[in-house]
Amino acid sequence: MDHYLAKTLVLNLLTLRFANRELGHLFHCHHVANVRITFKEAIGVQGRAGYFDGYGIIRDIMQNHLMQVLTLVAMEAPATLEAEDVRDEKVKVLKQIRPISPRDCVIGQYEGYQTDPDIQKINLKQGYASRCPTFAVAVLYLDNERWSGVPFIMKAGKGLEVQQTIVRIQFKKAPPSSLFGEQPQNELVIRIQPNEAIYYK
Repeated sequence: MDHYLAKTLVLNLLTLRFANRELGHLFHCHHVANVRITFKEAIGVQGRAGYFDGYGIIRDIMQNHLMQVLTLVAMEAPATLEAEDVRDEKVKVLKQIRPISPRDCVIGQYEGYQTDPDIQKINLKQGYASRCPTFAVAVLYLDNERWSGVPFIMKAGKGLEVQQTIVRIQFKKAPPSSLFGEQPQNELVIRIQPNEAIYYK
């Protein structure tokens, strides 16, 4: 089991979506411009370099933790809340993800990664500088009616400015108002860590 599923707000994503009719119907391509799922760590690979360098941020964070969050945000309502029914709907989402093109991805490595003593040992042993990504962004699309054309932007990285995991569901821009003119796009923000919160802005 992915330990990320035990986080309070991740556990409550299904409640947020399917127990709130007024909110749930907004999770649709008619209303949503994009979904951003972001994991940021302020620390680097201190103490974990030997493990991390063999996997990188994509396999360490994106393909498991963030993908679990994506499936909960995007899935259809399960028949029940039994584990098998929830799993089946999540699997449907995974099967609907289009193959990712290299032009929809960016990878990088934080400054100072190569100077970590453990990484220097790895580099010496293999005879070349590590190309392990510590940062990655990927834009995913789902081939289904609900999310047609909506980009899901997954971002994860180490050695960044803050420690934070957050989901931002950005809604399409509303037409200008005769009273207030142009208005910024609204967002539903789900902060998984730190200081769990859900707010609309």
